[in-house]
Amino acid sequence: MTKVTMTVNGKAVSGDVEGRTLLSSFLREDQGLTGTHVGCDTSQCGACVVHVDGAAVKACTMLAAEADGANVDTIEGQSNADGSLNVIQQAFQDHHGLQCGFCTPGMVMSAAALLKDNPKPSETEVREYLEGNICRCTGYHNIVKAIMAASGQDVTAIAAE
Repeated sequence: MTKVTMTVNGKAVSGDVEGRTLLSSFLREDQGLTGTHVGCDTSQCGACVVHVDGAAVKACTMLAAEADGANVDTIEGQSNADGSLNVIQQAFQDHHGLQCGFCTPGMVMSAAALLKDNPKPSETEVREYLEGNICRCTGYHNIVKAIMAASGQDVTAIAAE
């Protein structure tokens, strides 16, 4: 067993993990943060995206021990201080960027990383950035629209594909 300590959503946490324990498992099973979804276990779907030291990573491909000492942010830490939805979450709701919701946490976390690095992405840039995230319900149109809206851009010109 290896002791890991990290800051998750601003709170210091620690635990003993086997060397093979994935960050997604540590977050879900040890910390009870089940918003980090595991959809494929092969890093294809992006449902497990979290931020580690500010970078978007797929938690199903990172060992918990690799995050020792890191700052980890999950979907549970994305809301505003008063508990209300943040601008990205609100845009997903306002623009119907979700259906079943399984991919939504990973999409929101990916969108947050994109908007941090590129505050005003083009529609093409949003679509390209989301290549590592799979949604089986929406067809991505409203997800793209939500991310564009969260960036403060006019989304009325975005055509349905």
